[in-house]
Amino acid sequence: MKKTKLTTWIGIAMVAGIAVGYLCNTMAPDAAFAKQIAGYISILSDVFLRMIKMIIAPLVLATLVAGLAGMGDSKAVGRIGGKALGWFITASFVSLMLGLIMANLLHPGSSVGVPLPDVGAATNLKTASLNLKDFITHVFPKSIIEAMGSNEILQILIFSLFFGLALGHLQTNNTAKGLVKTMEDVMHVMLKVTDYVMRFAPVGVFAAVASVVTTQGLGVLLVYGKYMAAFFAALATLWAVLIFAGYCVLGKDVFRLLKLIRGPMMLGFSTASSESAYPKLMEQLEKFGINNRVTGFVLPLGYSFNLDGSMMYTTFAALFIAQAYNIPMTLGQQITMLLVLMVSSKGIAGVPRASLVVVAAVLPMFGLPEAGLLLVMGVDHFLDMGRTVTNVLGNAIATAAVAKWENAIEPVSGSEGVVPLTKQARAA
Repeated sequence: MKKTKLTTWIGIAMVAGIAVGYLCNTMAPDAAFAKQIAGYISILSDVFLRMIKMIIAPLVLATLVAGLAGMGDSKAVGRIGGKALGWFITASFVSLMLGLIMANLLHPGSSVGVPLPDVGAATNLKTASLNLKDFITHVFPKSIIEAMGSNEILQILIFSLFFGLALGHLQTNNTAKGLVKTMEDVMHVMLKVTDYVMRFAPVGVFAAVASVVTTQGLGVLLVYGKYMAAFFAALATLWAVLIFAGYCVLGKDVFRLLKLIRGPMMLGFSTASSESAYPKLMEQLEKFGINNRVTGFVLPLGYSFNLDGSMMYTTFAALFIAQAYNIPMTLGQQITMLLVLMVSSKGIAGVPRASLVVVAAVLPMFGLPEAGLLLVMGVDHFLDMGRTVTNVLGNAIATAAVAKWENAIEPVSGSEGVVPLTKQARAA
């Protein structure tokens, strides 16, 4: 399915999902029945997301190992990794700071208009998973099979780092050469499998949107209209900053990149899942001309450490809760909270409802009621759609920027259907 055609069908599926979800919500006799209908509709989206998860682990492993083996030495890995982490840390700080600034400017928590939950109400979010000891030990896999079975991207990256560098040092060995070639072939096969899975994307998008609207209804958007409008205005500001940063590094090519990644971005937005966009994003970055060894290393790293939209939401939501409960926070407290979030929010991509978990863990440190999160849980899926598409944009620009610094963006031919040069042409 061509990129433009896929993007169009995803857009149609979103509109159809909203319409069907609204009808189901209004026709359902009660909330329990609406939830039951949504459960049946979501079967389609669950199947699509499970197929996406099916291809993530082998795709990440193959691209990482092939890319790292192609680098040949650990110095190149360290150099690229250092540049990537430098971008990620800077982008995270800017995202958190923007969340604070926009929440202070727009005051989304003032005059909430809905009853506030009791300060002692439980959110049932598992904040215990957020501690430094568990994070560090969790990064290192005890079994690569287990890591691939649970799609632990960071663990797969660690294993691939050792395995790929070992292959790179053994390039003179015929067996090692054959294994590198095999991994490259697996990568191309997985990209073809990705193409097949993506054909089901409009169906998955339709079901994901329809099930949420069936359960929540469109009325909830009106109730939380001010909060959602403020958050999406903050996201728009972050987009402008990210695109400007990309322009500073890539020049006018950043607009070609945006055109190429609109499909993965819409997919991420409609499903509220960064994983759903990963395979297609990798494919589009290759079409942009980025060397596979850079994409295969930087993109998985970004999925764990460069969640710009999610980062911004943590500070924005924390200040929203403070404003809703009329709890003043000094500038010093806000900056301290920013620094705490800077550390505590890293590497939690695998935690369910990661942004909410991070916020819930940090709120008590500053005397803010964790129960305030109950205010936004009803519309969190819609907010997650915005966070996810921003995460996809941020990782695409970050990968392209690192590739530019490494002179790893190759000349491409064509305009709308931009494709990389063939291996023969590259050799020439």
